[in-house]
Amino acid sequence: MQASREIVNVQVGQAGNQVGEAFWNMLLAEHGLDQSGFYKGSDPLQLRRAGVYFSGIESEGATKYVPRSIQVDLEAGVCNRLRGGPLGTLFRPDTFVHGESGAGNNWAKGFYTEGAELIDSILDVVRHQTEPCDALQGFQIIHSLGGGTGAGLGSLLLSKIREEYPDRMLATFSVLPSPKVSETVVEPYNAMLSMHQLVDNGDLTICIDNEALYDINVNTLKIPSPTFSQLNDLIARVMCGVSTSLRFPGQLNGDLRKLGMNLVPFPRLHFLMPSYAPFYNPKQRSFQGSSIPELTKALFDRRNLLVACDPAHGRYLTAATIFRGKISSREAEVAVRDLQIKNSSHFVEWIPDNVSVSLVSVPPVGQSQSATALSNSTAIQEVFKRNAETFATMFKRKAFLHWYTGEGMDAMEFTEAESNTQDLIHEYQQYQEASTEDEEAEDYEEDGEQ
Repeated sequence: MQASREIVNVQVGQAGNQVGEAFWNMLLAEHGLDQSGFYKGSDPLQLRRAGVYFSGIESEGATKYVPRSIQVDLEAGVCNRLRGGPLGTLFRPDTFVHGESGAGNNWAKGFYTEGAELIDSILDVVRHQTEPCDALQGFQIIHSLGGGTGAGLGSLLLSKIREEYPDRMLATFSVLPSPKVSETVVEPYNAMLSMHQLVDNGDLTICIDNEALYDINVNTLKIPSPTFSQLNDLIARVMCGVSTSLRFPGQLNGDLRKLGMNLVPFPRLHFLMPSYAPFYNPKQRSFQGSSIPELTKALFDRRNLLVACDPAHGRYLTAATIFRGKISSREAEVAVRDLQIKNSSHFVEWIPDNVSVSLVSVPPVGQSQSATALSNSTAIQEVFKRNAETFATMFKRKAFLHWYTGEGMDAMEFTEAESNTQDLIHEYQQYQEASTEDEEAEDYEEDGEQ
């Protein structure tokens, strides 16, 4: 195993841990490891950079690969289920940190009361995981923004990690509430308070929502009533796709910082839309063509997006595409360039070469090739607007507010979070309109000269 730039994974709350479990299962398969972390594969590339997510420990004459991961929750249930499940022997026993009473879908409990009691013991485990690292590149946090633990404690953890490791990358996989699939009535509050923290403390936020996952399962994969494990499976595919260039030798975007450099033109605008291709109905597998232009087109099609917004309503500031399998670099680059030329009105022209292409020859398990994209598009403001509207409707009447102020929160914090999100929406809007205004100004100047 060659020295790698390490990443520490932190999964918080019920959704975070369930998505995390799907992610680790898929990661094991890609690196040829069994569920206890022993190597059973046959391709030397599988282990070459396994050190990004795993530490190797000599055990009974063989190397056991242990995830560099921390499993956090405010109640014991999910952690106990992980411990007792098929991956029970994979994680280090001291990396499970949980409270007893839960957060009851209350952001304030996760951030201020229950979460605050647990935060020091979580940070101890974080330090314990980072100390042996040679070149820690950063952290990835998996959480949802609608509940109490993933949102509240997830936000608290984000700000504490930012304080303690200010020069490391902080990427989050954040499951946002979606209009059709609502878990709890106070979701808009929890999401708004979390957004406030993510804008200021995250470097890359990869946005996912259940509605989009649900649509992919129903419309494309033809699964009429998908289970959470099927939704989580889609998220895991994207997480593996995004991290491919970090885990296998490739030609570009070898670490999180480079990915961030190419994707985030302004520090606050770091909310990314993930997409994946090919998604197809297993029954139609043998009829699926997958030429590189088709794969590329699918990445920019709203049906392949894991967040419910329409890229046609915005413009792409930047995007990173990651192709896997036996694909020639020339073919991929030409396909991406052709797509941009064809749809030039959807890409801002003041960032030249704004779509990067990475290639990794190792395909995902069970597929000959695939592609993943992370796009920074102004269309993401739709997601924030939706949440801001439902938030405003409830907040105007101070509905449910006593649950939050009862945990010592000030109503001012809600107002601050709301105005921070409104500012974010305006910033996206401003860059969406920037180019058209510039063109109009130029036309006007030309007319003036005549």
